Amino acid sequence: MSDIPNIPVRRRELERDLDKLDRFAVNMDALVRIPGTRLTLGLDSVLGLIPVVGDTLALAPSLYVMIEAKRLGASSHALGRMGFNVGIDWLVGLVPVVGDLFDFGWQANIRNTRILREELGHPKEKAALTDQSGPQ
Repeated sequence: MSDIPNIPVRRRELERDLDKLDRFAVNMDALVRIPGTRLTLGLDSVLGLIPVVGDTLALAPSLYVMIEAKRLGASSHALGRMGFNVGIDWLVGLVPVVGDLFDFGWQANIRNTRILREELGHPKEKAALTDQSGPQ
């Protein structure tokens, strides 16, 4: 009997892992709201202020989200979409000032956790992710 998978436990573990990735993405992309605006600022934006090096350093947390997505069962199509989001974030982020402004709206990590949730059939309400970036 112990060889029978416990589906509710796996589902809870998956939801716990997804919630952890959501929190991580919010820390990277939308940790604080700029007073008087709808704009949010995360650690990715702060790192992006350091020319070239900062945006390259911000790749590591984004790649972590993708590695976790693969571990949780994301398809190669979903991983490709996620890679596109990370690539755009990095490439545009290399451009001084323009890249810093772009970071406010793009929020690649939040986009990627949303893609993962949709892929795995665990959507979360938009407001719960504090995403202001619009459609993916």
